[in-house]
Amino acid sequence: MTTNTDFKAWRVEEQDGSYVGSEQTLNTADLPEGEVLIRVSHSSLNYKDALSASGNKGVTRDFPHTPGIDAAGEVVEDASGKLAAGTAVLVTGFDLGMNTDGGFGEYIRVPAGWCVPMPSGWDARTAMIYGTAGLTAGLCVQKLLTMGAEPAQGPVAVSGASGAVGSVAVELLAKLGFEVVAISGKADHAADLKALGASEVVGRDALTEEKKPMLKPVFGNAIDTVGGTPLAELLKQIKPGGSVSCCGLVAGPQLQTTVLPFILRGVNLLGVDSVEIPLADKQAVWGKFSGDWACPKTEQSARDIGRSELDAALKAFLGGASVGKTVLHHSR
Repeated sequence: MTTNTDFKAWRVEEQDGSYVGSEQTLNTADLPEGEVLIRVSHSSLNYKDALSASGNKGVTRDFPHTPGIDAAGEVVEDASGKLAAGTAVLVTGFDLGMNTDGGFGEYIRVPAGWCVPMPSGWDARTAMIYGTAGLTAGLCVQKLLTMGAEPAQGPVAVSGASGAVGSVAVELLAKLGFEVVAISGKADHAADLKALGASEVVGRDALTEEKKPMLKPVFGNAIDTVGGTPLAELLKQIKPGGSVSCCGLVAGPQLQTTVLPFILRGVNLLGVDSVEIPLADKQAVWGKFSGDWACPKTEQSARDIGRSELDAALKAFLGGASVGKTVLHHSR
């Protein structure tokens, strides 16, 4: 395996009790053991990256560390012999960017079983516009469809609609013919959400805590990207037989609710994991996004940044100020 290639990475270190990220020069010999060495051209920003960069030990145990739970690029070497040099691949989930150095570096080394060949018609940047956030949105929609969701049931609510997951979910649901109610705390982005296909945009106060255990059923189904109280309030407003796909916890991991939505209306709470699911399941969703599920508005609105802009962009995630999709371009 190559052991002496220098490369740039955005590395997080602990300094006097704080966690500081900066661009550093590393060598491929510094990377963890693994079968496939990949030259990374693009990565994608996610909330989990922001947590890692802030020193959250629930995400990353040891520092210094290179975050980046998404990566796309070309295979340099593969000790397993499964992937030829020059093969375009993308890697999302598993341990990448958590405790294995991730896509915020120009090189990564990972198991062959983490690598997905680039879907037909995509380049690395397009793959990273979707990234883990797009994959998660696609899995959320797919779970609703598997449970029989259809437009005739009524509007689908999307909480955290301005975020990386929510914005893809809004466009995809609208493309599939659903009426979408986007729930967002960013009033100044209402026009953007309507451009993605939302028929209505409401503030996050629509999901403030109510003491009543049940509320008027107004949504046929929902996708919740934030957890906590908003998820509990969504469950109270789902029509009989409807479902809620749950994939986030920015509003908190606790869920204070009753069994009433489940036993009186038959509501289904569907958990969505995009990290440890089988590679074939990831490939199936990537294949849809590179085909019939393509979200051209999301692709057109994605913002590119360089490594020097990572610190501010990640802090925006933690401050709830991030919107849409942000792609890290290593050549910027």
